[in-house]
Amino acid sequence: MQRIITLMVTLALTGMVHQGLGQTDSSKAVQSIEKHFAKNLDNLVEQWYTKKFFSSMPDTFQAPADTSVPVFPDSVYIRRLQDIHSAIPLTYNSIVRNFIHVYTRQRREKVEKMLGLAKYYFPIFERVFDQYELPLELKYMAIIESALNPRAVSRAGATGMWQFMYNTGKVYGLTINSFVDQRRDPLKSTYAAARYLRDLYNIFGEWDLAIAAYNCGPRNVSKAIYRAGGRRNFWDIYYHLPYETRGYYPAFIAATYVMHYHQDHNLRARPIDTPFATDTLQIKRKLHLKQIAQVLNIPLKQIQQLNPQYRENIIPATSSDFTLRLPMNKTGQFINLQDSIYAYKDSIFFRQKIVRDPGESHFVPQTPSGKAKLHYTVKPGDNLGYIAEWYNVRASDLRYWNNIRGNLIRTGETLVVYVPQDKVSYYKKVNSMSFAEKQKRIGRPVSRNKAEEKQKREEGYIYHKVKYGDTLWEIARQYNGVSQRDLMRLNDLSNAREIQVGQYLKIKKKT
Repeated sequence: MQRIITLMVTLALTGMVHQGLGQTDSSKAVQSIEKHFAKNLDNLVEQWYTKKFFSSMPDTFQAPADTSVPVFPDSVYIRRLQDIHSAIPLTYNSIVRNFIHVYTRQRREKVEKMLGLAKYYFPIFERVFDQYELPLELKYMAIIESALNPRAVSRAGATGMWQFMYNTGKVYGLTINSFVDQRRDPLKSTYAAARYLRDLYNIFGEWDLAIAAYNCGPRNVSKAIYRAGGRRNFWDIYYHLPYETRGYYPAFIAATYVMHYHQDHNLRARPIDTPFATDTLQIKRKLHLKQIAQVLNIPLKQIQQLNPQYRENIIPATSSDFTLRLPMNKTGQFINLQDSIYAYKDSIFFRQKIVRDPGESHFVPQTPSGKAKLHYTVKPGDNLGYIAEWYNVRASDLRYWNNIRGNLIRTGETLVVYVPQDKVSYYKKVNSMSFAEKQKRIGRPVSRNKAEEKQKREEGYIYHKVKYGDTLWEIARQYNGVSQRDLMRLNDLSNAREIQVGQYLKIKKKT
């Protein structure tokens, strides 16, 4: 009873706030998230699997006898939300009511299809969240993020059911390359989402703020808390958040409501034809999905639906294992026929010009005729242009010889350089010379002022040589006031796992 009264008071107060500031701001938040949600739903309907899964609806879908669209007063929504056993606060106000109407009135047919997909995906989410001891209600976030569409891609490039950006996905252990995008893997991406949500909860200590931070990032939520005078409640910082995030948490509450009470709104889950009983196999050799489809007589589209992480229909298993999900009644056949499957048209599917395994080592060209190979260790302040001039070669040749894209080189990195055989002794000295000596040698002496300026500039930094077993987090701890993020930004690292033994990391001195 006390909680009901609290919810009613919250409703009244929120209504007063919106009345005082006008409905424009609130409606913008609703429109922003509704547009995002509607786009994902529309894309979901266009996916092959929804067309295929729901193609038999007239025969198998039992529509409710009452096809009306019920309308309920606020007191009913308040009571129903209060009856849901949730570790996450389910506040009710006019904004939440607007989102409930989006689900139960404006997008009814598409929500019914999503309810059908939920029967397949939600058990996957629940197992993962239970393993991490997180509230199971977090599964409803995938409705807001992607409308349960594993191939959803936002305008900013966020991908998959849990809408991971590239860098965040890599930080949380997802493989993303030309052949595999585990952001689209329902199981792998859910594990990553669970770890991310756990970290966000550890930062803010409140689930409403952690959910908001999942949408706009922890920095934006921290700024909103600061601007709200340190108050740590979603509704207290509401007007300091980005527009889309203002609608995100209310949309989550509304999704939670609809998933519990959709039948009361005459909404029924549309059954799907995807096999609910599936099994996962470990693949240790590269394999094309068409090989599996044609040997086991499974529709290729069904295999693609069960394994959306494979971008080119190729499982690039060479140096590491990858998973393959198949209908349960086909896994035994795969095990018995795997030799035949791997051999089936392998010369056609894996011609060298078609695919190159990402696990293979970098291409190293043969030594050019009449040339000798030298090595140069990159020093602080070096760039490809300087090095090319010191060895009298083209920068494009340096890129080709060292498999470099763009102009990025790192201190401590060893480059291969090919020089005329009769000038090996002349160029061999370059690696041990100072910057001024190398510039002077090519007729570009460095003035004393410039040399002192460069030295002074470099004096603001120190360099750490990466040793075996080092991690970026452990290295950061060795230097006062330095964080892992500082190291990544200063050394142009997009992934904390990029560092290599022998590499030098640039670290800004703290005064």
